[in-house]
Amino acid sequence: MNIQFSKYADGLIPAIIQDQQTGKVLMLGFMNQEAIDATLSQKKVTFFSRTKNRLWTKGEESGHFLEYISMALDCDQDTILIQAKPLGPVCHNGTDTCWGETNLASGIDFLNSLEEVIAQRKNASADSSYVASLFQKGINKIAQKVGEEAVETVIEAKDNNDELFIGEAADLLFHYLILLQAKGFKLADITNELKKRHKA
Repeated sequence: MNIQFSKYADGLIPAIIQDQQTGKVLMLGFMNQEAIDATLSQKKVTFFSRTKNRLWTKGEESGHFLEYISMALDCDQDTILIQAKPLGPVCHNGTDTCWGETNLASGIDFLNSLEEVIAQRKNASADSSYVASLFQKGINKIAQKVGEEAVETVIEAKDNNDELFIGEAADLLFHYLILLQAKGFKLADITNELKKRHKA
């Protein structure tokens, strides 16, 4: 990358940090070449702190590191966008972003996180993980569970007990995510297909 550090008087360029999984903007920091090199070598996002006047790895005190995923330079070559995986709250105030946002794991963000949990657990011991036990039994058993949960959801939809319906719908969605992973897909593949079909 041909980064234009000379565009700024202090030789530092802005670095926007984005959650690689959710797309949320987490924070803004500043980098010089040394900070970029440290980020690439350590795989932890590292800035040049103007207050400390030294390199500063995000999370070096709190343990809430930003795990480096990728880096891109903007069209003017003077701002970096870094994709990262946050290992805890990003802001020193305890929020998920430096704009005070919390509870990012809601809606589609939570489903993305749940997919990651499923991916981690599928290789665990079948004795200690329900997810691992399903993967061990194979695709036929996983597909069967989705069918069972779908039928139970339909049955509850015909009654008036909202709590039971929500519970069965949650079971169905959970097993559907397992089925997607068993087939080598993610929820993003399904949403992309729906986007293709959508006509504005």
